[in-house]
Order: sequence, then structure tokens, then C-alpha cells
Amino acid sequence: MRKFISFCFAFCGLAFFCGVPFLLLTGCGGSGQNNSNPATAVGGADPGWIALSGGDSIKGWHTYGHSFVGGAWRSDSGSIHLQPGAKNGYQTAGGGDLVTNDSFGDFRLQLEWKIGKKANSGILFYIREDTSLYKETWNTGMEMQICDKDSNEDAHSFKHEAGDLYDLVPSTVMSARGPGEWNQVEITSEKGKLSLMLNGVNIINTPLWDTHWRQMIDSSKFRDMPGFGTFHTGKIALQDHGEDVWFRNIRIRKL
Repeated sequence: MRKFISFCFAFCGLAFFCGVPFLLLTGCGGSGQNNSNPATAVGGADPGWIALSGGDSIKGWHTYGHSFVGGAWRSDSGSIHLQPGAKNGYQTAGGGDLVTNDSFGDFRLQLEWKIGKKANSGILFYIREDTSLYKETWNTGMEMQICDKDSNEDAHSFKHEAGDLYDLVPSTVMSARGPGEWNQVEITSEKGKLSLMLNGVNIINTPLWDTHWRQMIDSSKFRDMPGFGTFHTGKIALQDHGEDVWFRNIRIRKL
């Protein structure tokens, strides 16, 4: 049923990306590649946005728990690319999750990602960076799942599919593209309400920090992490899961 709904959206759906209508072409034939820039999609430059990618360096980020960017994270034609190599547990040696230097409360985040075949990653937010209490970004921050929707080992697990709010809320529509193809994301958190969009489709809406939110956490793998999902301000992270992933056109706006 989710595949059928996704096809209907992709074939002829008029979607909205930041309030601007555009015609979705995914699934209508061709390679499915999408090289659009979110800044263009929303009508050009806006002084309210903070750019978090671009150029030949990685500015505004550091590896979680450190003051530097791990060498496995590379600037690659304007994108931020995790180049997998020797492993450090499930992550890449010299990698680690990349987190913003700044923290954010209410925000709107836009970016594009593409993933390698069978690969896994994520976009995390509301992270409290205190390694004396929280070893991992996901000890505090919730995650929009990124993975190869067809062949990653996690790809068909409930609440673990591409676009899901990991282990908490399943997306209503599978709108992710395949490995090697760019995907547009918009994450908006405002006044205790969270909205996730993927390729122009609004796939998740959920309240934050209320009784229902607490119940969802209590039913998840995060139930024994006392800091998880509790912070109203925090950092954004790009996950190192030890596999190829690229991010580009990253920008954020404080609301």
C-alpha cells in the first residue's frame, strides 16, 4: 500500500517544498537523478538562512566529542562525503558523527543526501554534546533515518526505513530514491511540533515532548537512555555508520 501511494505522489503529484509548489518527477521514467538545489527550489538566497555546506572545506562542523573534523569526512565537489575505510566499531576510523558547532531550538533544516549501495546513515537533531554523560549522538538526539531503501539490512524493518523517525514514528509514504540518487529533505521543528519532508512529500508529523512522545520513547530502543528526546535545544548531526554517504546544500534557519 505504501508503494502504491508513493507511486501516485511520484507520478503526477503536485507537492510543496517550503511552500513553493513543484511537480514531482520521481518514478516517471529516466534515471531518477535529481540535482536540484534547495536554495533554488525556495526562490534563491535568503539572509535568514545559515549555510552549513559548500566550497572546499567543512565549516561549522566538528566530530562529536572533539574540536576537529575527522579525516574520513571530506569535501567532495561541494558536498560533505564520509569516505569509509578501516572500522572503529560500527563507525569509520577517523570519522565519527559530524555535529554542528552551534545549537538550535526551533529550526527549519534543508539538505540533500545520497547513499551508497546497502549503506546506512542518519540526520540527528536536538543532541546534547556532553561525552561525560552521553557517549553517542543518538543517546540524546532523535534521527531521521537514511539508508539504501532497497538493500540495506535495516531497510524493511518497521520504523527503520528511509525517512522514518528512527524506532519512533514510521513515515506514511516511501518517497526515498535509490542508492546514488540525491534526496531532498526538510525538517521543521516549531512550537513542539515536528514535520519531516522527503522529496517534496510530507511523510511525518508528530508532537514533541508531550505525554504521547514519552510513551513512544518508552516503547522504543531508547527507553533506557534518560536524556533521549528530552532536550528542546541541541546540535544537528550527520551520522557515520561506516558506509558511503554524501550531504550537500545544507542550510538551517532559526524559527
